Amino acid sequence: MAGISPTPIVRIAVFVLLLVHSHCFYLPGVAPQDFFKGDELKVKVNKLSSIKTQLPYSYYSLPYCPPKHIVDSAENLGEVLRGDRIENSPYVFKMREPELCKILCRLTLNEKTAKEFKEKINDEYHANMILDNLPLVVPIQRPDQENVVVYQHGFHVGLRGQYAGHKEEKHFIHNHLAFTVKYHKDLQTDSARIVGFEVKPYSIKHDFEGEWKEENTRLTTCDPHAKRLVTNSESPQEVEDKKDIIFTYDIEFKESDVKWASRWDTYLLMADDQIHWFSIVNSLMIVLFLSGMVAMIMLRTLYRDISKYNQLETQEEAQEETGWKLVHGDVFRPPTNSDLLCVYVGTGVQFFGMILVTMIFAMLGFLSPSNRGGLMSAMLLLWVFMGLFAGYASARLYKMFKGTEWKKITIKTAIMFPAIVFTIFFVLNALIWGEKSSGAVPFGTMFALVALWFGISVPLVFVGSYIGYKKPAVEDPVKTNKIPRQIPEQAWYMNPAFSILIGGILPFGAVFIELFFILTSIWLHQFYYIFGFLFIVFIILIITCAEITVVLCYFQLCSEDYLWWWRSYLTSGSSALYLFLYAAFYFFTKLEITKPVSGILYFGYMLIGSYAFFVLTGTIGFYACFWFTRLIYSSVKID
Repeated sequence: MAGISPTPIVRIAVFVLLLVHSHCFYLPGVAPQDFFKGDELKVKVNKLSSIKTQLPYSYYSLPYCPPKHIVDSAENLGEVLRGDRIENSPYVFKMREPELCKILCRLTLNEKTAKEFKEKINDEYHANMILDNLPLVVPIQRPDQENVVVYQHGFHVGLRGQYAGHKEEKHFIHNHLAFTVKYHKDLQTDSARIVGFEVKPYSIKHDFEGEWKEENTRLTTCDPHAKRLVTNSESPQEVEDKKDIIFTYDIEFKESDVKWASRWDTYLLMADDQIHWFSIVNSLMIVLFLSGMVAMIMLRTLYRDISKYNQLETQEEAQEETGWKLVHGDVFRPPTNSDLLCVYVGTGVQFFGMILVTMIFAMLGFLSPSNRGGLMSAMLLLWVFMGLFAGYASARLYKMFKGTEWKKITIKTAIMFPAIVFTIFFVLNALIWGEKSSGAVPFGTMFALVALWFGISVPLVFVGSYIGYKKPAVEDPVKTNKIPRQIPEQAWYMNPAFSILIGGILPFGAVFIELFFILTSIWLHQFYYIFGFLFIVFIILIITCAEITVVLCYFQLCSEDYLWWWRSYLTSGSSALYLFLYAAFYFFTKLEITKPVSGILYFGYMLIGSYAFFVLTGTIGFYACFWFTRLIYSSVKID
């Protein structure tokens, strides 16, 4: 303690005391809100979504009953990119004041509006709503399991089928909504917090007495005074030209034991969670076992090799030596297209940093589903700020390859990967815009993305490159010969294409089960929340990529082939090919997409995802091999 002044100790003590006495805080938009009896509850409407088309539309793109003034809610970057369009609604809820058969409006269809409703019903569109940051769900009883309820996000716009013995299929609209608002009551203050927002949709052809008097009209099909309530869709409302549709709703308030902090738990329950957990654990056990086997073989073989090489005493013995020591004069020779390798390695470091930090934030609960669009916003911003590490990594490698034009490599690192992704994204966005979908990114948001890229990311890449290039170059553990050694003819199983394709199987095997649930959450509009397990899978992916690349690199060097730089990157990076093939398999077996535009969107976005996965896994494999070769060649005596 003699070397430490009392001032830092006091500061540390004060900091610890502040931590002990600090209060919890809530993220903006996800803080609890207390409501007293009679308080107005603001129901908001969100996009119309379909798993058949993957094209979201704004709620009022259909001629639903609008409020007097439609007001858009402020959306974050992630929400806009997801296609969310949150607006106010004409629904009037008063806390703990139930309503029965409340008339919303009367609508007379024409040929155009009837066609719009029919198209959305054919494509199985759901209408989404939000109350106190909770999405609207439809509880559905599972037929195979009693007392098990699954939740469908949003209610179907309508349904299609035969009615009253007619052979012709007709379209029916869900025009009566029976809402259930669940609340958790505070016994001391009589206030309550909303913990559930459910609905049961019905299609009913409403009749009324006398003249139409807007909200004061008395309906004969739905009258609380005569105790006539909507409990089924016996006489459904048909969607046809010149048909009148009366939109109505009920509100029921139910007290619940669920506390506000746990209100998302019911939304996040997965229908096949046992299969999910068992599959992931099984996959992890297999991968861990394989990793252990690989590590054991490598350590024993390498230890024997290094001991043998270091015990060679005579010149004759040295001339007879075989294996990886023979290529020591060429193993650190710069590869062909070394500039491109530097760019890809830098981009991979950027991706690695983004995913690692995102997962840590997600596990801490900052990016939960309650914070809509938070995950995508965080990933974009982290990608931008990780440009610093991308520049640093590419410049360090470039200087090791004796490169002199560091600015050129910096520009390539800052622009190449984002430009490819942005081009694909722009083409896909043009297709979405052509379909008049709300999923089309507006010009303002597109400009904001370009501003983030050129205004923050590019300068940070330059800063990182400058710092990296100013540092002393990484020294090779052995000298490189002036004349390259001839590579002997290789066995068929050491063919670059074969070994690269084999190398990608194990890393893909580590993630493909988790990949199924990620694809389901994206394309079947379900919540993904098991970030703790995803982090474990990510760690296993890193270990697997590293070990399979090191093993194949070792075999390659033993067969006196020293061109390991690009092969190390492509070996683990080839797992992206399997990912894309699996995405194609998922498309044809799990999804019901029929529209060509939707298919192009799916494969376009999966191409971007696979490309990013290639950059990530390739960089992990490269750095593992880079560390391995430096380690083994610095461990042997070379004259």
